[in-house]
Amino acid sequence: MTLYLFFLCFTAFCFAYALSLIDALHFFQLNSYRFDTHIRWMLQNFNRFMPHNMLAVLLLIVTAIPMHIRLKLGLALALLILAVFVERPKKAKKPLVYTPRVKRMLVTAAVLSLVACGVPALLYLPAEKHHESLALLALAVLYALAPCLVLLWNLVNKPVELSINRYYTNDAKRILRACPDLKIIGITGSYGKTSVKYYLNTLLRARYNVLMTPESFNTPMGVVKTIRGSLKATHEIFICEMGAKWVGDIKELCDIVHPQHGVITSIGPQHLETFGSLDNVKKTKFELADALPEGGMLFLNGDDDNIRDHGCERPHFTYSVGGDADYVASDVKASSRGTTFTVTAPNGESETFSTRLLGRHNVLNITGAIAVSHQFGIPLKALKGQVRKLEGVPHRLQLSEKNGMTIIDDAYNANPSGTKAALDTLALFDSYKILVTPGMVELGEKQDELNREFGKNAAAVCDYVVLVGRRQAEPIEAGLLEAGYSKKKIFIADTIQDALSHVFAMSTEQPKVVLLENDLPDNY
Repeated sequence: MTLYLFFLCFTAFCFAYALSLIDALHFFQLNSYRFDTHIRWMLQNFNRFMPHNMLAVLLLIVTAIPMHIRLKLGLALALLILAVFVERPKKAKKPLVYTPRVKRMLVTAAVLSLVACGVPALLYLPAEKHHESLALLALAVLYALAPCLVLLWNLVNKPVELSINRYYTNDAKRILRACPDLKIIGITGSYGKTSVKYYLNTLLRARYNVLMTPESFNTPMGVVKTIRGSLKATHEIFICEMGAKWVGDIKELCDIVHPQHGVITSIGPQHLETFGSLDNVKKTKFELADALPEGGMLFLNGDDDNIRDHGCERPHFTYSVGGDADYVASDVKASSRGTTFTVTAPNGESETFSTRLLGRHNVLNITGAIAVSHQFGIPLKALKGQVRKLEGVPHRLQLSEKNGMTIIDDAYNANPSGTKAALDTLALFDSYKILVTPGMVELGEKQDELNREFGKNAAAVCDYVVLVGRRQAEPIEAGLLEAGYSKKKIFIADTIQDALSHVFAMSTEQPKVVLLENDLPDNY
């Protein structure tokens, strides 16, 4: 009977332990496999582990205090069955992706866990009471440590991962060296870089065979994967999006691809939690400018205060909407059907463009893409048809219709300048304007202040605001109320699904237009 109970306990433990490890690995992946980022996230989100921690404490108490072994086994079994229920997989916005790295970590976890789990089983073999208690206690300790053990597996695998990454990176460099005539354009910025990349890809295709990094493949391994999997000898231009969360990230990417030309779309207070300061953001974005060879072309957003304040000694082109720049967009006329504007080049050439895209920010990003394309030898007139073909980048102010409502999907991410651009776009509509947002994250000490400012800006545009997440909602709600916004027009939902259900159920006299501003990943 005792042996049978122990076997059931051991089986239930294996399930609960494995589920807990996979859950921890999921969040470790969302935190970019960064040890320091994951530790900080665990400390900031301690409540997420509360059910696991409570069960672990109860299990440790049951296995540690003296009592009849059958009673101890029975209580431990009940707790472990409950643990299996608690640790069961939950629906995720971005599920765990079983990449080769994740599979290697799972193999390491399986091997080391089998060794660790084998100790309690061996302890039980003598069938002496103190051994039985030690066996159960060992299982309880392993379960308690499960969320942290993913860091150990990562540490064990680190030499292998570094070796594999080095091999892939060197192979990508070899492929690039085999394409000496390939023109490489690096694009970076706190926001707007993905949009400019997509727009530039469409415009340059008027004359060139172009490859761009897909979606948001803007990390070293994402760029390397694109080069190794997609770059062909027939490609003439490679557009490489470059993302960064830490000082030195852009330099690392430049050391891989060695761009000849670059675009800096913006500099703003994004990822301050990891950058530490706005000065570090400026320094990192301009690592692209520092990496360009002599004679390489650099394009800068002339409307960005932080870019202007930083200054740039090397020759460059600027682009602007209505400002003093080399490429200037003027006569901007917008409606719900699209936008028309005129671009004037440094040589005096001028053309009027039309696009289905909305908002001043889109005009600015398109102007940047026009500037690069024009300097690559394509006349403005030849770009008019390409500009008409431009489509919204997925989840970046993407327009759609659902249940009789207009949806402005800006759910990819959010930053102070991006939220302002999104609200400006929402303001264009003569409808009942609804904002749905969980606010902005990764802004360090300025997060509450910037979210409060977001609330103030929203108060001037929105007829109704739905905030997602009780903790995230507080500073935005404070900003709304400070601006004199009615509390009756604010609804706080626990999840994005609850928020959307509330909006769909609302009855309004005017047609509804809904701005979805940001959608936080599961680790938030």
